[in-house]
Amino acid sequence: MAVSTGLAENAGQSASIAPQVMVGSSATVAGGAMIAPSSSVAGNAMIAPSASVARRAMIDGQLRVSGITDATVIAAMGALPREPFVPAAARATAYIDRAVPLGEGSTNERRFLAPPLSHGAMLTEAAPTLADAVLLVGGGTGYLAALLAPLVGSLHVVESAAELAEAAPERAGQWTTGPLAQGVKAGAPYTLIVIDGTIAQFPNSLGDQLADDGRVVTGLIERGVARLAIGRKAAGPISYSVGFLTLGEIDLAPLAEFAELRQWSF
Repeated sequence: MAVSTGLAENAGQSASIAPQVMVGSSATVAGGAMIAPSSSVAGNAMIAPSASVARRAMIDGQLRVSGITDATVIAAMGALPREPFVPAAARATAYIDRAVPLGEGSTNERRFLAPPLSHGAMLTEAAPTLADAVLLVGGGTGYLAALLAPLVGSLHVVESAAELAEAAPERAGQWTTGPLAQGVKAGAPYTLIVIDGTIAQFPNSLGDQLADDGRVVTGLIERGVARLAIGRKAAGPISYSVGFLTLGEIDLAPLAEFAELRQWSF
């Protein structure tokens, strides 16, 4: 479904998202293959598969079978371990086809590492290049930032939960701790904004930081369903708009800061 936002010039004013036209849907997020133990030892105990084996099973059993076949995306996700980016107690679940809890954000909502298929779909639609200046909204513990950084020219990351940012095993790009919806003005304008979560509205504060003809990749709530959405900014003689096209369903946790439109008076 295509949706469009007409963004007013007034700073801080959020845009409403109205559905327009139904379009073809991409593949719905599908379950991945279960990873069987690799070998048995004395006493019938089993040894868990190595991270490299689990990562290969993720590529072959979740991404490729669901249509994520872009060579750049496959290479990036096949090379980067996921387990350092999740809490130690959850590392055995790092490669399953479900979101992994990370902790709580600044608004006390639970935050998650998205399933591999969700990040694979986002990267495929984003199609990042070395010519891109990128803003990642919702850095979490750094996994998606680490995937993006080698693929783009510059990367700024904003994360509202300091404890999540501090838990990142590496901080690829330039990190800022602060409200997600405020973005990072210092790196603007961005040719690509990636929001690692589901939103109900796209605020002017981010639209103002997007370059003309810049792209947005995010999850968008549509009739109560989270869908992968791609947006593009079109500049007009007085103001601009950001139009969104929704694709298939996606498993991305909602971000509370983008949950409701705010009403402003002047």
